[in-house]
Amino acid sequence: MKTFLVVNPRSANGQTGKRWVEISALVGKVLGEFGHGFTSGGMDAARLARQAIDDGYECIVAVGGDGTLNEVTNGFFRDGQVINPQATLALLPRGTGGDFRRTFGWDLELSSALERLRTEKTEPFDVGRLEFIDNDGNPATRFFANIASFGVSAVVAREVNQGSKALGGNLSFMWGTVKGLLKYQERQVRLTVDGGTPETVSVTAVAVANGRYFGSGMFVAPDAVTHDGLFDVTIWSNYGLSDFVLKSKGVYNGDHVTWKGTRRLRCRSIHAESEDGDVFLDVDGETPGRLPCTMTMLPGAIRLKV
Repeated sequence: MKTFLVVNPRSANGQTGKRWVEISALVGKVLGEFGHGFTSGGMDAARLARQAIDDGYECIVAVGGDGTLNEVTNGFFRDGQVINPQATLALLPRGTGGDFRRTFGWDLELSSALERLRTEKTEPFDVGRLEFIDNDGNPATRFFANIASFGVSAVVAREVNQGSKALGGNLSFMWGTVKGLLKYQERQVRLTVDGGTPETVSVTAVAVANGRYFGSGMFVAPDAVTHDGLFDVTIWSNYGLSDFVLKSKGVYNGDHVTWKGTRRLRCRSIHAESEDGDVFLDVDGETPGRLPCTMTMLPGAIRLKV
């Protein structure tokens, strides 16, 4: 399979770029000849992936974290359509949070990732499409691989992304969560699920999940499957800092689904509008804009190397 690596040299706190000669040599031993390109700014990974697919590459590998994977996934699309439905997405995980890989039980070992690249095994992979208002106030569309959420999660993501992440994934996200909860005020959001009757809910966070984890290991959607054609939606209401401090273990092991303030549902589409102020989005760890938004599932849109 003709393979192209989209490399974020800043991932793993810059270690990916520093170790690229070593990494590329090991990849070459497994794959033989391969193409690659380095990102240097926002959405570079999408541009590189799109160009690689146009050039006939059959497997596009995101070398980085969840943000890099998100951009590469966007590169599989042009004008809202999949460029090549047979093209395969793969991941060589090098990120801080690593939430996408957790859904599949993948570790950070390079040898494990190389074994996946070596195999021909793939499976259908659902992709979420998000229509929203970007940070400049303009309508925009973005695709996501793992989870798109809104509410306090976006505040947390901004806190984490503005920091150095030198504490590592878990501690950086836990500290970001504490700061985010201190800043966040509960919002009233009107939700419409699968075109049904709108309902206003109090929102700490709403996670619209394809994968199972976000926030560096928070087990937000324990039953999510990446090829069932459905979003698993988790709604957290009226949670504050004291809840996180006293019960955070339940957020990481999945017990939160039994709590009074947690509600779950499954759907193919969901529309959200804020009723009392700006509510911002967290899309695979990035913060591209705010509500109103519509999320639509694209079942089996591309292939994933597993």
